[in-house]
Amino acid sequence: QVQLVESGGGSVQAGGSLRLSCAASGYTVTSVSMGWFRQAPGKEREGVASIHRIGSTWYADSVKGRFTISKDNAKNTLYLQMNSLKPEDTAMYYCAADRSLIITDVLMFRDRGQGTQVTVSS
Repeated sequence: QVQLVESGGGSVQAGGSLRLSCAASGYTVTSVSMGWFRQAPGKEREGVASIHRIGSTWYADSVKGRFTISKDNAKNTLYLQMNSLKPEDTAMYYCAADRSLIITDVLMFRDRGQGTQVTVSS
């Protein structure tokens, strides 16, 4: 059974940092593309970052230079290091994964976790 479980969310002040984790079960992180998207109340979902199966990474312009996506193959876990957080980063953050080699948009990834809340105060 495929499962993605996020953790690491919380409340921080602007300028602070958080590291989100996504523990995968049911497949290995090396066999899928993985990524993060977020959704704030009243707003549409927004792709944040992704790592394709072949290794390439993608970041939304709004987080470039501040967020870093990475994987620990031994722990079968995906991470999102978030630095210099801004109030506009406040959202529910979701981990997603997909076995496809063709799908690159994290918003189209088939498997998703339940999310972890990130709140950044000014």
